[in-house]
Amino acid sequence: MLPAMKAEPRSSSPARAPRAPRRRPVKPGPVKRRALGRMKKILGLLQDGKYPNCATVAAELEISARTVARDLDCMRDDLELPIEYDKQRHGYYLTAPVAGLPIVPVSSRELFAVCVAHKALEHYRGTALEKPLELAFKRFADRLDDDERFTLQSLDEVLSLRPFAPEDADLKLFEQVTGALTDRLALRFHYRKPGQRHAEPRRVHPYHLFEFSHRWYLLAHDLQRRALRTFVLGRMRDVVVTRDKFQIPPGFNPRQHFAASLGIMSGQGDYHVVIEMDPWLTDILRGRRWHPSQQIKEFPDGRSQLRLRLSGLEEIEQYILSWGAHATVLAPPELRQRLLSTTRELARRYTHPAPAPA
Repeated sequence: MLPAMKAEPRSSSPARAPRAPRRRPVKPGPVKRRALGRMKKILGLLQDGKYPNCATVAAELEISARTVARDLDCMRDDLELPIEYDKQRHGYYLTAPVAGLPIVPVSSRELFAVCVAHKALEHYRGTALEKPLELAFKRFADRLDDDERFTLQSLDEVLSLRPFAPEDADLKLFEQVTGALTDRLALRFHYRKPGQRHAEPRRVHPYHLFEFSHRWYLLAHDLQRRALRTFVLGRMRDVVVTRDKFQIPPGFNPRQHFAASLGIMSGQGDYHVVIEMDPWLTDILRGRRWHPSQQIKEFPDGRSQLRLRLSGLEEIEQYILSWGAHATVLAPPELRQRLLSTTRELARRYTHPAPAPA
């Protein structure tokens, strides 16, 4: 028969729960994602004032009590959260308010992605979006530990982006559109297409906001035309967020919408594009991914053929014109005709001497 254990006198003052001494000091480091998820749930129980202990947390999260004890030690010692143990209530509690876990788990690959995101801010340097983007990045960087900040700074020194002709973004317009997207509210605005002199009234259900080639676009359902349309934010005027709620159709996926597009212009056709490229252009474009449907075949003499399946021809036409005589379109006939019309007009303009500048 085991000897009777002497009961400890209860105390009104909280005390730290006993734990086994560590053999060596452990340097605080990044927390794994799975452990971070558990710690967030434990912190939620502490914030609710439920006085959880290792047994109750283990039962709720379906893990071992030893794992809960390790998580609590990490939260209290490494993350320096104000956690104490109350012997009377047989559970843990917070001695001061805590907003959240003071840590962001970042791997080396994620740090590289963050650095690229920071460099991408250069696209909006001097625009209305520069300040809010910088503040958002600073909030994230302030939560990294010293080692992660050093790695981020090192990557920042060896990586840069050179934006070409970024668009000036209207911060108020940006906030209106993002607010309507979040709250699922219809938008009213006037919109002018390229080349048009007068803007037309539009009423849309905004589905998706995206950036392409340093310009922001809105994918929305045009109520009058009863179809999805893509709008350039910079051409939207007199924007009004209405109180009309809507629901995005189930199964809507912006990636699928642009699956047959080279960029952001989607059409109703089904074109099998075949482009022959000379050795120079083959070397220049080697390794570039233009479209999921692309197939590239290289020949012994250095030439190559690029095959694409697209729903429209406007965007690929612009690329081919920029490649000049290094590219020859073999198919479809519609694309060859478009290029022929354009090059004839260019030849007409440049055949005669240029007029004097105004």
